[in-house]
Amino acid sequence: MAVAAEAAKLRAQGANLVDFGAGEPHFPTPHHIKDAAIAAIEANFTRYTVVPGIPDVRKAIVERHAADFGSDYAIDEAIFTTGGKLALFNAIQVLVDHGDEVILPVPYWVSFKDIIQYAGGKVVLLETREAENFRITADAIEKAITPRTKAIILNSPNNPTGKVFTRPELEQIAALCQEFDVLAITDEIYEHILYEDEVHVPIASLPGMRERSILVNSMSKTYSVTGWRVGWVLAPPDLSNSIRKVHDFLTVGAASPLQAAGVVALGLSDEYYQGLAREYRKRRDHIINSLESSGFRCFRPHGAYYVMTDVSAFGFADDLAFVRHLMDDVGVAAVPGSSFYAQECGGSQQVRFCFCKKYETLESARNHLAKLNAR
Repeated sequence: MAVAAEAAKLRAQGANLVDFGAGEPHFPTPHHIKDAAIAAIEANFTRYTVVPGIPDVRKAIVERHAADFGSDYAIDEAIFTTGGKLALFNAIQVLVDHGDEVILPVPYWVSFKDIIQYAGGKVVLLETREAENFRITADAIEKAITPRTKAIILNSPNNPTGKVFTRPELEQIAALCQEFDVLAITDEIYEHILYEDEVHVPIASLPGMRERSILVNSMSKTYSVTGWRVGWVLAPPDLSNSIRKVHDFLTVGAASPLQAAGVVALGLSDEYYQGLAREYRKRRDHIINSLESSGFRCFRPHGAYYVMTDVSAFGFADDLAFVRHLMDDVGVAAVPGSSFYAQECGGSQQVRFCFCKKYETLESARNHLAKLNAR
């Protein structure tokens, strides 16, 4: 089910619909970042830049990562791209030939599978379970590895589950990557949105992994600029050089005024990121309270801004039927859990809610959800 299209259709028909589908932050873009983009446009900084991005924004990327995680990337190992999705697409195009295998933990962000298959790769699904905190075991990875395995994709904090991989988990994965000559492609877009005492650990920061990791990130979620489509890649020279070539073929470079704004964004103080995490934690607790009061069983997220729920108590045939009921009869839009699974019936009693919303929206959802009755 294309939730966004269905929700838009219902709103056009006059429905009072509260949308918890798309991961669209309701926080305003910080004014310093907007002002930097406007100033760049006013200064006519509107022409092509060098393909990997202006030196200042690449310097800001590596300095931000060094400050947060102690890394030592050079600016030539950073590529500023037209969004995180394109950064991932570029990386997969470089790595994956027809028939190559890429290990993908399930549930996963919806675009991963399609991007791998577009490159001619074979997706090897690695099942995880909520009862085990969506943990990836070394045993399961080793069983999934074959002579055709090229890479494993890791998304932490995870969309849709909110799972944050621990250092011991990542150390096990890193050891197998090195033993079997497998690369790690990491989507770290929610790195600053963490709850309680969770710590984000880039697998590239572990011994032996810097040279076999491609790190993908974006400004979209952290700075509330999803419509700007700006992101970046960090990778060792042999990989970053190839990714730069693919980026050149596809888009030449990211929008020049937004590169200038990226310099300002990446230079924000630690207080900004701490405040962001605090605000999202309040929203997480708010929506979980509303959902649990209405009969949902929630998988408590430790990062990102989504909550996966079990809806089996409501007695619907599957997640699609339940989401249709939510939209038509309750006035709330959410994403069917099966969107994040490739297996038949995977996620058939799960629904994902996105909580990066204004408090008025969260309160409105609480009132709407009160109409539900678990059976």
